[in-house]
Amino acid sequence: MTLLTLINDVADIVSLDRFDSVYGTTDPNAQTMVALAEEAGAEIARRADWKRMLKTHAVSASPEILPADYQRLVPGGAVRAADGRFFRPITNGAQWAVIVGVASAEPYCHLSGREMLVSPAASSAGATIDYLSRNWVLGDPYEERDTFRADDDTTLFPERLLKKGLIWRWKRQKGLAFEDNLAEFEADLLQEINADRGIS
Repeated sequence: MTLLTLINDVADIVSLDRFDSVYGTTDPNAQTMVALAEEAGAEIARRADWKRMLKTHAVSASPEILPADYQRLVPGGAVRAADGRFFRPITNGAQWAVIVGVASAEPYCHLSGREMLVSPAASSAGATIDYLSRNWVLGDPYEERDTFRADDDTTLFPERLLKKGLIWRWKRQKGLAFEDNLAEFEADLLQEINADRGIS
C-alpha cells in the first residue's frame, strides 16, 4: 500500500473526496493528511524494534562514528566483539573515565553523542554494533529515509498501523470523537509488535 492509496482509504472512512495526488499538492486536506501520516509514522517507528529497521554496523576503530541513520542501540547486547563476547555498556561518563584508566581484558563500551567508545581499544577490531535505524519510509528505488517524498512511498512497518494512526489523528484534529479509534490503534500496534517479534 502506497502513501496515496493509504490516504485515499482513510479519506473514504472520514468522508473526504479521494485525491489524485497527496505529496506536494496545494490541497489543504491532502497536506494535513501527509503531515498527520508523518507524525503517525514517526511514532510507530519509535515504539518498537521493527525487524526491517534493524541494522548492523562494523566497527573499525575507537571512537567509532555511528551511521547517519542511527536512532538507538538495540536492547540487550548491542555491541559484540569479533570473538562473540558482548561489550558491557557504561552509561555514566565518570565511570567511563575510570574504565579507560584501568587496564582490563573485559570489553566495555560507552556511547557519547554519536561516538561509540570501546575499551580496551584493541577489542574494537572486527566488533559490530546492532542498532535501530531512524528510517521508516521505503522510497524508490529502495531508498530508506525518515520522511515521505512521493505518493508511491511505503513503510518498513505494517502499513495498516499507519492507516489506523492517521484515522484517529484526523478525527482528533477535527474535534470528532477519536477515543475508540485510538484504542483500536493501540491494540493493533501491540498485536503487530508481537507478530514482528514472532510471538503469537
